[in-house]
Amino acid sequence: MLQSLGLGPDVEVVYRGMLADPSGGVAELCMRIGLTESQVRDGLDRLVDLDLLRPSRESPGSLRAVSPDVGLELLLRRQEEEVARRQEELARSKAAAARVVSEFAELRPNTEVDGAERLVGMDAIQGRLEELAHGLTQEFKAILPGGALSGASLEASRPLDRRALDRGVEMRSVYQDSARNDPATLAYARWLTEEGGLVRTSPLLPPRLLIFDRTVALVPIDPKNSRLGALCTSAPGIVASLLTLFEQTWNFAVPLGADRPRATGSKPNAGELELLRLLASGMTDEAAGKRLGVSLRTVRRQMSALMERLNASSRFEAGLKAAQQSWL
Repeated sequence: MLQSLGLGPDVEVVYRGMLADPSGGVAELCMRIGLTESQVRDGLDRLVDLDLLRPSRESPGSLRAVSPDVGLELLLRRQEEEVARRQEELARSKAAAARVVSEFAELRPNTEVDGAERLVGMDAIQGRLEELAHGLTQEFKAILPGGALSGASLEASRPLDRRALDRGVEMRSVYQDSARNDPATLAYARWLTEEGGLVRTSPLLPPRLLIFDRTVALVPIDPKNSRLGALCTSAPGIVASLLTLFEQTWNFAVPLGADRPRATGSKPNAGELELLRLLASGMTDEAAGKRLGVSLRTVRRQMSALMERLNASSRFEAGLKAAQQSWL
């Protein structure tokens, strides 16, 4: 009953025993309250510490129990003082934290202006991603071009994704088809689907895009140079346009569990068609490879196979024959 005041069950029993009959020694008290000598002595020491037992004037060397109306009121007053002290400390800590946050916001280069925040450096981007992931309540959408993701990126994403999924957040991600060829990225995507996320792939993707709860979007400042940083925006018009872009990309992508249809006969598959379109538009092999998230060697191998299928001796002739067969 008195545990909230610092008296454990045994200590309370000893206190009640002393109040009922302070006469006699430790042995007699043990017999009356049914506790061991060790328990009784520990209880007496605790009661002395709490000032509920004081030296007796009538019997020098013995103790007397302080009446509950005096002793317990003293304990309550001490607790109230301790609570008030801790509240003051908490208020001071909150004020100090607010000052630090304010000073940091003024000093850091990644400060939000008119609904947009320019994030410079990987640490700044990762920090903002952690804040946004922590605040997720409904849904997360991602377009992840470039094929294989770095080990550092996968390692940083896993705990954020796991916490979001545990909270019931709907997660939809679109990877590039070439991600299927990277064991680490493919394993991560499969783990995501097993945990409840939805993953699709597409041969060609727009620049990297992350959308949080349909209100905040994160995009690279320059898709060709990720080191320049990212732009985080909550402007409704921009976010709405990016949501439309995501949905269009998602609708044309293929679920991760479904294999990409292979070329049958002479007809190219979706990835090969995208390669033909990119090269026909004037892109170099290297540029086309970057857009598709594949290596230069893969581009040349695929193009060589297409030329053989079209029975073409040059790329120019391959382009003409692809157009004649309505591939382009």
